[in-house]
Amino acid sequence: MMTNLFSVFDPSAIFGLSLNWLSTFLGLLMIPSIYWLMPSRYNIFWNTILSTLHKEFKTLLGPSGHNGSTFIFISLFSLILFNNFMGLFPYIFTSTSHLTLTLTLALPLWLSFMLYGWINHTQHMFAHLVPQGTPAILMPFMVCIESISNVIRPGTLAVRLTANMIAGHLLLTLLGNTGPSMSYMLVTFLLIGQIALLVLESAVAMIQSYVFAVLSTLYSSEVN
Repeated sequence: MMTNLFSVFDPSAIFGLSLNWLSTFLGLLMIPSIYWLMPSRYNIFWNTILSTLHKEFKTLLGPSGHNGSTFIFISLFSLILFNNFMGLFPYIFTSTSHLTLTLTLALPLWLSFMLYGWINHTQHMFAHLVPQGTPAILMPFMVCIESISNVIRPGTLAVRLTANMIAGHLLLTLLGNTGPSMSYMLVTFLLIGQIALLVLESAVAMIQSYVFAVLSTLYSSEVN
């Protein structure tokens, strides 16, 4: 039972090949060129979201940020959001439920922020290790605590997204597996519960992509 339950997260369990990682870029094939050329209500809605995110990320980055610096975080949000939503459809591989993808997104970003900060703003990075107003006797401990919290940032970013995706898919899989053994009335309630859980998972897909992008923006603003 345990093998069947977690087989939905196995990259080679759907088609027998590792090609289902290509579902990460499936959006590039699904978006026709007419979507970008002719205005529509979906285009206007998506552009409104991107414009709102651009303004918010620009505020988070502060005076050091410029117009182009927000695009990487908006692209990151769009990629994660699309993959989260695609994973809610049947027989589509959820790439964001694997640390292979989430850590690949988080680790290079964090590493580039750290390298940029320590090379160009060394004094600021040292000062960031000791919060203002810290007593002298606690400074060595604060340096250790801040250093550890800095090092585990890419891990927490990746694990948070992965754990949330896995948890929701496991619940949907468990509910789906118990359906055949239930009576007609119980299946009706089970179906209502699955629909409610699917709506909740849609909200989680949006929230987690937003949290990932916002935290990445905050980590970037700290090194400037």
